[in-house]
Amino acid sequence: MQARVFVTLKPSVFDPQGTTVAEALHTLGYDAIRDVRQGKYFELEVDASSAEDARRLAEQAADRLLANTVIESFRVEVVGADGSVAAGAPAPAGAGR
Repeated sequence: MQARVFVTLKPSVFDPQGTTVAEALHTLGYDAIRDVRQGKYFELEVDASSAEDARRLAEQAADRLLANTVIESFRVEVVGADGSVAAGAPAPAGAGR
């Protein structure tokens, strides 16, 4: 089973790389793009008996290693055998996501 982890800076954290990309896009004529936030993307192949188990393992990995939860948020998607994507459930308050 595949889990996808998307890691981005929290909204309160300044993103100089995103700002630079946004400015470059504006220079190229993409004025309709108002803001850019950069991040990281991980694909995890997970041996799990269910999508919920795969999500739980991917969330643990993201929380412990893939994301710096002080300044970054993350979300997890699990891809089923049929290619369907089940997006992550909303994070509980204070979960660092």
